[in-house]
Amino acid sequence: MVVPVMSLWLPIVLSGVIVFVTSSIIHMVLGYHKNDYRALPAQDEIQEALRKFNLPMGDFMLPRAADMKDMSTPAFIEKLKKGPVMVVTVMPNGPWTMGAQLGQWFLYGVI
Repeated sequence: MVVPVMSLWLPIVLSGVIVFVTSSIIHMVLGYHKNDYRALPAQDEIQEALRKFNLPMGDFMLPRAADMKDMSTPAFIEKLKKGPVMVVTVMPNGPWTMGAQLGQWFLYGVI
């Protein structure tokens, strides 16, 4: 028997609300993720040094090889040895707006 999706809108939205509230409690109240990210030493100096590059938003690797062949070159291996080796996410400048992120998380839970 086929049930029209529109007749399921209430259980779908209710499930989304339950997932949203439960995940909010797990993430914010219980504090499971409060130590996921550590501060860089001398973070003010690092931030000041990176500011001049005007980095666009996105995810970056350092160092990053141009292709698989480049990964085995002595120059690239030396860069890895010298470090730092990192993956960095650059976000927009300014304060974070949680409203839009929470709204997107709710929609994700409903979908």
